[in-house]
Amino acid sequence: MTTPSSPTPPPDPTPPTRGASTIAVHGDGGRKSDWSPVVPPIVQSTTFVNPVGSTEEVLYTRYGNNPNQLEIGRKYALLEGAESALFLSSGMGATALAHLSILRPGDHLVSSLWIYGGTRRLFDEEFGRFGIEVTYVDPDEPRQWRASLRKNTRAIFIETPTNPLLRVIDLGPIAVTARSHGVALLVDATFASPINFRPLAHGADVAITSATKYLNGHSDVIAGAVAGSSSIIDEITRLMRLWGQAIDPHAAWLIDRGMRTLPLRMARHNENGMAIARWASGHPKITKVHYPGLATHPDHMVASSTLDGFGGMVGLEVEGGVRAAERLLKRLTLIQHAPSLAGVESLISEPRLTSHVALSPEARAAIGIADGFVRLSCGIEDSPDLVADLEHALAPS
Repeated sequence: MTTPSSPTPPPDPTPPTRGASTIAVHGDGGRKSDWSPVVPPIVQSTTFVNPVGSTEEVLYTRYGNNPNQLEIGRKYALLEGAESALFLSSGMGATALAHLSILRPGDHLVSSLWIYGGTRRLFDEEFGRFGIEVTYVDPDEPRQWRASLRKNTRAIFIETPTNPLLRVIDLGPIAVTARSHGVALLVDATFASPINFRPLAHGADVAITSATKYLNGHSDVIAGAVAGSSSIIDEITRLMRLWGQAIDPHAAWLIDRGMRTLPLRMARHNENGMAIARWASGHPKITKVHYPGLATHPDHMVASSTLDGFGGMVGLEVEGGVRAAERLLKRLTLIQHAPSLAGVESLISEPRLTSHVALSPEARAAIGIADGFVRLSCGIEDSPDLVADLEHALAPS
């Protein structure tokens, strides 16, 4: 059976600027040809028929040039306002290769002290084996950024908003310092997503995200992504092909499925995060709430001026420490006790046993993670139901 065909109309030479929701659904696509699928098919193939004698790049899924891989890369680049972007097999893979695309043996990295525990372990346990030295800066002491730079400093790394305290760092002054010293600025903005914050628009050279989280949004894919200039992404692509960190086509298809609703989901995550934070602020069993949307948050002014939404992540300190936190977790019925975050379902975890388990209690306390701290990832459920679940879990027996 054959299907009728019609010529594909020429592309608009001056396409209009599109909003995030339109980009999330359509990417950079225009009118589709007749009989083409509305949803891109999964191209579940490792290899492709090569023209005889062709000198063009071979299509091979490990190279990251499978149609599903390329499509989500183009879409993510548009969402971040970047020249190019690439997906990898995990957020940690994205963090590692983003740095190794810039750093060489003998180089120096300046990193924020407020970073994910897995990233800290990567820097402390692995970068030294590559001859890369790391200096940590407390962002509460901004003069340290410039003071920590050396002649061999090649990059600065920032995480914002931070995990799990939701601190928000003003990138502007740091970007000026990095640019004036010829240093690359890499930023992990996983907790924001490109809907709430786009690091490149604030002076960063590279945006890093765990696509496992908000980009996919359904707790069924492990992936990471990096966005930046074409030259940086080309180098990360070279490393990805050598280290074998390409994303699977089916996983890429699922991420595309997730990104189509990203702006809608983020609006609900933002709404629920604020609702839970406001409720928790008045609860007698909650001693402290960490949420940048609250006026009591130390970075509320920075967050208000740089973020387009405060996100769905909320840090809660439960009165009574570890035993009280464990009681809360055991009594929840709707919110699930599980690591990870940013899915459509609400999840809760203890950083002392997950993201920051490698740190001693004293080290965790030094960076503000007290015993009794729980990290809540607000999903897209109805906020009154989430509040009711927490109220029940905190109520006297």
